[in-house]
Amino acid sequence: MFSLLLSLNEENLSGLNLGSSTATVMQHTTVSELFLESLALNRDSMIVPLVLWLLIAMSIVTWGIVIAKSRELHRAKSDSDKFSGIFWRSKNFAQISAATASLKYSPVANVYASGHNELQKILASRDDRQDVHNEFGDTENIERALKRAKAEELTRIEKGTTFLATTASAAPFIGLFGTVWGIMRAFMGLSHASTTSIQAVAPGISEALIATAMGLAAAIPAAMAYNHFMQQVRYLSREMDKFSAEFLNIAKRHFL
Repeated sequence: MFSLLLSLNEENLSGLNLGSSTATVMQHTTVSELFLESLALNRDSMIVPLVLWLLIAMSIVTWGIVIAKSRELHRAKSDSDKFSGIFWRSKNFAQISAATASLKYSPVANVYASGHNELQKILASRDDRQDVHNEFGDTENIERALKRAKAEELTRIEKGTTFLATTASAAPFIGLFGTVWGIMRAFMGLSHASTTSIQAVAPGISEALIATAMGLAAAIPAAMAYNHFMQQVRYLSREMDKFSAEFLNIAKRHFL
């Protein structure tokens, strides 16, 4: 009888030990899962703030480009108008070059400088080349110099507009991505909330909608500025084309 009671006590103790071990394992497993889940939630919560900071940075860079490009294009147009007046009033290339040396922001003046330098090279070696074929070659050389100078000026005055176009097209989608992600997180958070009312998801949804607003706030000024600047660039491009044709005509009539 005594041995039977002893065996029953041992079985009860072993059962208690097994239950305690199982509870301990379940406790450790639960803690690990909660820890990993917490890390995942904290990592996910950084997506929307990162999107907002990215859009803020894009907006700051956009406004910096807008201010700098506005000054640059205004100066380019002003100097080009001054150069056109000097060019058509004067009859001497040397006087024109001296008068326009300070108009370095003018694309038209820089195109003239390139064409005039090429013409001077041709005139300097004219005594060694008298045949008609070389005369046509000289005209082509001047034309290439004018086109090359125009391409360089367009590259200079268009600098920065690519970022504006990228911001105008990409910022709304970046903001939309932040909105979708934030709303998804807000509804996923309902599984951890004690209540399922609108108050539980309102902060996350409001944070997500700010991302869309920031995307539009960055994209709209960028799009407007890009269109305005490209209109001014096209105007300056037409001015360079007209001047190149006139300069080439003058060179053919009087020098070649």
